[in-house]
Amino acid sequence: MGLDGIHNWISRYVWAQDINDRAKPKVLFFHLLRMIYVVGRDLRAGQLNLRAMSLVYTTLLSLVPILAISFTVLKGFGVHNEVGPVLFSLFEPLGEKGAEITLKIIEFVERMKVGVLGSVGLILLLYTVISVMQKIERAFNFIWHISETRPFAQRFSDYLSVILIGPVLIVVSTGLSATAMNNSVVKTLVTIEPLGSLIQIGLVILPIVLSITAFTFFYIFIPNTKVKMRPAIAGAVVASVLWKVTGWLFASFVVTSTQYAAVYSAFASLIFFMIWLYLTWLILMVGASVAFYIQHPEYLSYQISERRLSSRVKEKLALLVMAKISTSFYNGTPAWTLEELANEIKAPIEAVAFVLALLERNGFTVKSDSDEPAYIPGKPLDTTPVTELLRAINESDEEDYISPDAFDKNAEVENLVQNIEFSVTEALKGRMIKDLISIDIEDDHSVKPVPIKAAH
Repeated sequence: MGLDGIHNWISRYVWAQDINDRAKPKVLFFHLLRMIYVVGRDLRAGQLNLRAMSLVYTTLLSLVPILAISFTVLKGFGVHNEVGPVLFSLFEPLGEKGAEITLKIIEFVERMKVGVLGSVGLILLLYTVISVMQKIERAFNFIWHISETRPFAQRFSDYLSVILIGPVLIVVSTGLSATAMNNSVVKTLVTIEPLGSLIQIGLVILPIVLSITAFTFFYIFIPNTKVKMRPAIAGAVVASVLWKVTGWLFASFVVTSTQYAAVYSAFASLIFFMIWLYLTWLILMVGASVAFYIQHPEYLSYQISERRLSSRVKEKLALLVMAKISTSFYNGTPAWTLEELANEIKAPIEAVAFVLALLERNGFTVKSDSDEPAYIPGKPLDTTPVTELLRAINESDEEDYISPDAFDKNAEVENLVQNIEFSVTEALKGRMIKDLISIDIEDDHSVKPVPIKAAH
């Protein structure tokens, strides 16, 4: 069976069947097959691979600065000596080379004392760390079809809290198993069956649980969108299993790759280190993709499609979004968030995000300054013409060199365009944003936006 035959079989067996009327186990089975296909398709497309490779370069540049800050924080808690074991467990698939790399990194970190860097050095160090976190966020935003990153103030506070608090949690959680095994009560219980076997099984499962917890936190926090717990946990489970299996296979490869060490000599450790970093980031990307497709099953489609919005779609979507935001504002009900609007309108989340960005850029909406921003009107509803909104949407993609005024003039065409614009203006004459509200409003009732703490 050739490649075309395999594609035809997948189309016929996996995608062409209606699974709505099937039993739940079969529905889950077909969803699993479709998930495997779309994630594999994303990997073949190359974007995940490219972003994983770029993050390897970013990691190499930022690993020591990040660890230097973490080391300083951990030193305040008296647990800085646990950094080595944590790094060694991360690089364990590299075998002896992993221990060598861990020692080198610890040596670099100990030489870089944050306290003696000075104000400028400390600012540059923090800037490097925050820039790295921003690149990681952008990579995960790509998977979640989010074009906007966090505002600078929120970015600074969120990233810094993770860098300062995250290492403490990781070290404490990683040291739980070692502390438990050194406890006299636990040592006594190990000698008693079947408690001893259960404890041994628990010690095997504990690292997996900890990695799932870490990946779950990563998937919930990093993307600039609301990630639900269930998809995040599912993606973390997939990533943890892949990480363990890949680590075992990679360790076997390193053990049997003496010829590479002979050829590359001292560079062999660096090459294996970079390959393992690449695999780690790629696994994280795959887990994030699984979480995204579970939360947004509407993207599980056979054909890959780049969603482009026509002018007609942008106009209608902008009117729908503005109608929902205006209605909730007038009725005094909670303001809509991005995901709520997408679910209510039944539109792709990135399409709604694109339209909301246009509306906010032109002042029609205001975004709250919260972890999950909500939107309210930014202009008076009873004095803002609908034509003003439509004009802003239609002119959103125009640039100086491709605007209508930059083209050659033709009297007949200019006259026709003016007639079209005049007809639209006349048809919508007197129609204001308030007319989009789904309830009747008295003519003398003035509806104006209430100021909220806007995001910067």
